[in-house]
Amino acid sequence: MKKMTEANLKAAFAGESQAHMKYLIFANKAKEEGKPNIARLFEAIALAEQVHATNHLKALGECGSTTENLQTAISGETFEVEEMYPAYDAVAKLQEEKTAQKSINYALSAEKVHAGLYTKAKQAAEAGMDIEIGKISICTVCGWTLEGDAPERCPLCNAAKEYFKTF
Repeated sequence: MKKMTEANLKAAFAGESQAHMKYLIFANKAKEEGKPNIARLFEAIALAEQVHATNHLKALGECGSTTENLQTAISGETFEVEEMYPAYDAVAKLQEEKTAQKSINYALSAEKVHAGLYTKAKQAAEAGMDIEIGKISICTVCGWTLEGDAPERCPLCNAAKEYFKTF
């Protein structure tokens, strides 16, 4: 693929991915405000944006085997833990942006767990197997991730058990 087309598809993938997430967040806000049809509209168009992002990623050839995808995920999570979030946190501290610091530290803490879970999954995939994993619980306040049932309180943000979603 020619470099300009590749750069354009990467930019489009990023934009479509952000639109997808933004519209899902907007849908939740519309639901909170008692506007279910607006929420449904946001959710529907969010799906279209996901389709666009998926098509762009496939056109870029960046959706490989499960093992390759797990390595990509591990590399991404590791970059976030070792470089990206520590740098972002340093800037937020320097600028005394407390809300940003909190958000960054929530993400940083969860990303460490994600990298470990993906590493475990990659080991299973390399052995030709699926991962042996129980319930996966996510705190919807801070993103804390754990294998198993949700605790009574989130160890990261102290949110109550009912704020966890289990997969």
